[in-house]
Amino acid sequence: MKKLNVALCGSGRIGRVHAANIAAHPGINLTWVADPMTESAEEVATQYGARPTGSTADVFADASLDAVVICSPTPTHVQLIEAASARGIAVLCEKPIDLDIERVRSCRETLAAASIPLMMGFNRRFDPAFAAIRQRVAAGEIGRLEHLSIVSRDPAPAPAAYIAASGGIFRDMTIHDLDMARFFIRDIVEVTAHGANVFSDYIAEAGDFDSAVVTLRGRNGELVSITNSRHSAYGYDQRLEAFGSGGMLRADNISPTTVRSFGSRAVEAADPYEPFFLERYAAAYRRELDHFVEAVNTGTPCSPGFDDGISALILADTAAESAATGRTITVEGALQT
Repeated sequence: MKKLNVALCGSGRIGRVHAANIAAHPGINLTWVADPMTESAEEVATQYGARPTGSTADVFADASLDAVVICSPTPTHVQLIEAASARGIAVLCEKPIDLDIERVRSCRETLAAASIPLMMGFNRRFDPAFAAIRQRVAAGEIGRLEHLSIVSRDPAPAPAAYIAASGGIFRDMTIHDLDMARFFIRDIVEVTAHGANVFSDYIAEAGDFDSAVVTLRGRNGELVSITNSRHSAYGYDQRLEAFGSGGMLRADNISPTTVRSFGSRAVEAADPYEPFFLERYAAAYRRELDHFVEAVNTGTPCSPGFDDGISALILADTAAESAATGRTITVEGALQT
């Protein structure tokens, strides 16, 4: 297979993760790094031998381009997806597609005519532990899945400026867990959510929650519980448990080593958990890119795709509504599949 010529749109924190993975991938040439912050674009492009630009128009004018990885701010995603669609260029786009579900639906209509390979960046589906549990559940190892428990706590809250523009905890943070729920249980029919402000004044002042709990019900009666917090004193807390009629499968937190210390003050003392998502999900980002390259080269469908992005956003919007109103909300028939 020929190497794909890939452009990177956005050279911030997550853009740099993708840049490193793209540059290291044997099936990709990183050709462009685009960012209106031209200093940042130049820094990343120079590091990996790509061309920098402050305008995505330069990227889409390149006739040799095969794909684009979109890591720019959320309000730019739809515009860049549609520009790629007009050129027939494959897309890997970070979540969410947009914060406005109607704009997302309009974008879907535009894409229907182009049929470009498009993959959403819900990288946690590619985490080796989570993916293994999902495969084993699907194989029937624990019988009928009855309850899925997802814990996701950040080590510290994002800055106030980020929180104000994030769309709220459900669209920014819980959306990953909502997609993970659908990875196991495709048909979610009911959402109940509660939000709380227990430690951050500036998050409360932004009209957002610093903590949340979401309960989902699947079409066949399965339950999903999601626990979120914007802070965790003991590090980045990422756990998943699948419980079924024949047993249980669990993925615990990850530390840099498996070394345990035993002494008079403590036993089985371990290294702190990985500090944040860049370290915890490093393997997932690499595997996500592998899947994207394979899908583009072979013409197989990208997964998660655009409709998974729509469904996750619908669930996030519904969770926000439930938390605001105190109601359990039925979503049957509302999700894209």
